[in-house]
Amino acid sequence: MTEQPPPATAPPAAAPATSPTTAPRRPVEARMRTFWSILVNTGLANLTTSFLWFALVFWIYLETRDVRATGIVGGGYMLLMSVTAISFGTLVDRFRKLDIMRFAGLFTLACFVLAAGVFFMAPAASRIRMDQPWLWVFAALILVGAIVENMRNIALSTTVTILVDAESRDKANGMVGAVQGLAFMVTSVLSGLAVGQLGMGGTLVIALVLTAAVWVHLLTLHMPEEVEPAASDAQGHFDLMGSWLAVRAIPGLLALLLFSTFNNFIGGVYMALLDPYGLEMFSVEVWGVVYAIAGTGFIVGGAIIGRTGLGKNPLRTMLFALMLMAAVGALFTIREWALLFIIGIWVYMALSPAVEAAEQTVIQRVVPLEKQGRVFGFAAAVETSAAPVTAFLIAPIAEVWIFPWTRSDAGAAAIRPLLGDGQARGIALIFLVSGVIMGLAALAALFSPIYRRVSRTYAQASDAATPESDDQGAAAEPVATHETYRNAPPPWNVDRD
Repeated sequence: MTEQPPPATAPPAAAPATSPTTAPRRPVEARMRTFWSILVNTGLANLTTSFLWFALVFWIYLETRDVRATGIVGGGYMLLMSVTAISFGTLVDRFRKLDIMRFAGLFTLACFVLAAGVFFMAPAASRIRMDQPWLWVFAALILVGAIVENMRNIALSTTVTILVDAESRDKANGMVGAVQGLAFMVTSVLSGLAVGQLGMGGTLVIALVLTAAVWVHLLTLHMPEEVEPAASDAQGHFDLMGSWLAVRAIPGLLALLLFSTFNNFIGGVYMALLDPYGLEMFSVEVWGVVYAIAGTGFIVGGAIIGRTGLGKNPLRTMLFALMLMAAVGALFTIREWALLFIIGIWVYMALSPAVEAAEQTVIQRVVPLEKQGRVFGFAAAVETSAAPVTAFLIAPIAEVWIFPWTRSDAGAAAIRPLLGDGQARGIALIFLVSGVIMGLAALAALFSPIYRRVSRTYAQASDAATPESDDQGAAAEPVATHETYRNAPPPWNVDRD
């Protein structure tokens, strides 16, 4: 199609973007050093943001003693995560990945600086009152900063496609899971210590210093494989239609995302009830330590994938991992034994990186680079919305119907042969049923035509990625035809790498 000249009022059109597939390709060692630098930087950014976010939730509850406040903040976080994911994916497709990361880091830093200003300027007696604006403005600024920082995670997934050879991406995705698991493991412990020992003011100062340091380090990184963003048909800042068409263009991909969404619905059960079950067994101090120990499962699971990969068919690996997770989720509370519970959580978390890495690896292989941001954004939007929905539904259902029945004489007698006695047998019953549903769904998916279709698409893309084409980087991936597009350089462009 012939490109029409821009309107007289429009800025001059940029020259057609050079795809990263035509940029100079460095040796594997140099590209992997860049990947590790970006991964560590993103991991530290995630750690810092989560550190401040958890501290905010702890501080609000300790100051107000009102679960409505923490519920509003937590629900707002999940809602904004879902709403903004497609916009983030669109921007990732339109601009260079390092530019997106730098912008997200700077925006987050600005939000945290403004939040600190509100905190230190607000009257001490007013900033903790729910009927005053100070608390909500302070929380909203931290919330927005934390949400925008998640743009980096979408950009990181596409960076794996650019920097890592196709046959090694499953291992790279495993290491991404390990780094994210490390942040998950230490965040709650560090946040609790910071709020308890330093207060919210000291916690804010730590977060500001770390966020600034991570952003400055990001400015020193370069990725010559992406001189310009890949030519993309992404439109505007919220390309929902482009995201939908990109997903629908790959046979079976929508079904894969919907299955992951279903899995997150089940995960919402654990989101809602894991903490109450743990607090029934342990004191709050011990439970925090137990959760941190269990979080090492993320690191170990991600590291194992980083070393061994996901096999020839990552989708099959994902379904087998889900069946194992289902078995663990059904059985780790079958008796109220602390050791069984701790081991079960650890194994469940150790299997989780395989599921996430498998989905990312399939998308990176079968979706063209210039569409991956929107596909990852669409996946995040759909999947993120699932868990909180279940969490909001299961808690009242359990409280109103399930728990009263399991505490009655008839209910306790009915479940005693299977689940034994204990204070939290109602939660154990919900975990058991959820695990059975998840396992049956994964087993059904393994024998479905959709599984065969996605596996065939992945295998065809793998066969197309010959060693010769891999030397050219992302050129080995399936490439769609696009019209010529205009894309003005982003205003936060720091260098040309």
